[in-house]
Amino acid sequence: MAEKTALVESFLSCHVCSETFRDPVSLSCSHNFCSSCLKKFWEQAGNKNCPICKRKSSNDPGVNLSLKEQADSFAERQRTSSPEMVKEKEKEKEEVLCDKHPEVPSWFCEDEQRAVCPVCEFSLHQTHKVVPVEQAVSDLKEQLKSDLKSLQDKKDKYKQVEETYNEMSQHSKKQLLSTERQIRAEFNKIHQFLKEEEESRLAALREEEEQKGKTISREMKRIQEQISSLSDSICAVEEDLQKHNVPFLSSYKATQTRARAQSSLSDPQLVSGALIDVAKHLGNLSFRVWEKMKEKVHFSPVILDPNTANQCLHLSDDLTSVRCGDTKQQLPDNPERNTKYVTVLGSEGFSSGKHSWEVEVGDHPDWLIGLVKESVDRKGEYDASPEYGVWCLDYDSGEYLDVVGKTVRVKKSLQRIRVQLDYDMGEVSFYNPEDMTHICTHRDTFTEKLFPYFSIGEAGDAKTSDIKICLSEISL
Repeated sequence: MAEKTALVESFLSCHVCSETFRDPVSLSCSHNFCSSCLKKFWEQAGNKNCPICKRKSSNDPGVNLSLKEQADSFAERQRTSSPEMVKEKEKEKEEVLCDKHPEVPSWFCEDEQRAVCPVCEFSLHQTHKVVPVEQAVSDLKEQLKSDLKSLQDKKDKYKQVEETYNEMSQHSKKQLLSTERQIRAEFNKIHQFLKEEEESRLAALREEEEQKGKTISREMKRIQEQISSLSDSICAVEEDLQKHNVPFLSSYKATQTRARAQSSLSDPQLVSGALIDVAKHLGNLSFRVWEKMKEKVHFSPVILDPNTANQCLHLSDDLTSVRCGDTKQQLPDNPERNTKYVTVLGSEGFSSGKHSWEVEVGDHPDWLIGLVKESVDRKGEYDASPEYGVWCLDYDSGEYLDVVGKTVRVKKSLQRIRVQLDYDMGEVSFYNPEDMTHICTHRDTFTEKLFPYFSIGEAGDAKTSDIKICLSEISL
């Protein structure tokens, strides 16, 4: 019976997938295949030859309905086989015999990490550590479960990073649109200024040309009048020269007097400065436009980095002021971002030299201003103190603190703070910029790049809601 079933199964099996036919087709060479298997085989081979005999098939064969019915019937019988036979087969598969003895392995050798039968255990593994198979399986499954949990935890971490990258990608697109808009707005302002300056200078050029034209016209009119008068005198002299003796003697005196009077006039002179002063209009034109432009443009010694800003902080479009909002923004948790504290850093760090900037704090009730080392923990807890790489001035509840436990005395509430860094000397100092009164100084040895540091709380009822970096005029 088993042999007959095997023959039927062989007859109804596809030579490509070795499974019972699914929608069998027959080629002209009488070989049969699953329709999908044959199609896939032909696509991979690049021709329509029989997979067995390699004979070329001219047409796409149709489904062999008779063979399909036999295959479907056989497959159905296989699926409805008795549960007892299925269990028996599974039991036979599970009960693997020892490769040396006709015994089922019931022990597990931990030294060799394999299952052994009682005979092997007695003869070959007496000096090895062996445990019952059930115990070994139970222990190893527990280990595997632990490994599985580790894999799942690792996968979760990768999924979390993937999600953060997706958030960063979406946020980056928003940054692109917003930054493009602001760049265009700034250049539109510059274009407008340049356009107005161009029109102003062209108007000045045209006005000068008009004035110089009037001067030349006035001089030419005077010259033309003199020419006309001289021409009349010349004609009178020429007429007298043509007269006879007595008429000539009676008229020559007046003609001579007029001629001599006009001849004694000074020679005509060209007026200087009648041409357009081209040098005035073109000389250092770009520089003079820039000089005028700098009156409208200011420089910020510190630019805030939005990629470091806590979700509660809102930065101005020009990245020079910050305020604490009521709700958290949807921002990606990128490595640079400060998530534990309401903090934002400057975009440029310092690793040498002297640097200074002023911050307008007004009557804001809660802030910390200073510098922080690049490696500060941006996700976890730390104290705002030099021990953790933070050198700043703290204002809270009406008190100024140097963040090392000392209260700083000031004559009056500070509206502005001047931060001054001398990296090489290892000093971070704070001053009142109104009269440069010294507030306090931190002295330390700096070993890495330092960034401007701003931490700001809620403004409450204060008039000042934004902490602003003061702008300075551009010096040439």
